[in-house]
Amino acid sequence: MAPVMGHAGMAATVVRYLRSVGAPTAAAPVEALPRPELRAVRDDERAPLDPGEFRRVLGNFATGVTVITAPATDGAQGPAGFACQSFASLSLDPPLVSFMVARTSTTWPRIARAGVFCVNVLGDGQGELCRGFAVSGADKFAGVEHSPSPVSGSPRLTGAPAWIDCTIHAVHTGGDHLIVVGRVDALGAEESGSPLLFHKGKFGRFTQG
Repeated sequence: MAPVMGHAGMAATVVRYLRSVGAPTAAAPVEALPRPELRAVRDDERAPLDPGEFRRVLGNFATGVTVITAPATDGAQGPAGFACQSFASLSLDPPLVSFMVARTSTTWPRIARAGVFCVNVLGDGQGELCRGFAVSGADKFAGVEHSPSPVSGSPRLTGAPAWIDCTIHAVHTGGDHLIVVGRVDALGAEESGSPLLFHKGKFGRFTQG
């Protein structure tokens, strides 16, 4: 059985991780609720799921689309950013949001070093912008208009209907992904605009019923 980590141990683990990637850790921690008891999953408990079938079935869940951005750090030539569907509001008090990123992501280490990020919620006319940020190794910001978000300085993409400026609060493991929790420092939204949706591998738009 895996040991249960208390508040202090969890906080210390997060701080050690952020320090290991050079992220600032001066922000005051936010008290978390008690964690449930955790244990390792045995091999005989693993469902025999086919990865393709897993993706097909989960693709029925429509999501919004965001671009997570962070400012340039450590002499990097430019800011960092990647397209992300796995974004969610997490807590109202304190204000927390979360997103998930693959452990193999080459963009995530740059965001971790910055210690901050901005969530850009994309509109229904920004499908091509999303595709640009989904490409690995390219200059994702080439020709993309943006301005610094008010607290972190992370790129706020022009035309995005909403943005959320955050400081990294915690990082948890989740299989082949990391679960990143951000404390919201500032946010804003346009009065009008329809979101970009992703469903069964295709972009779409919201139609009010």
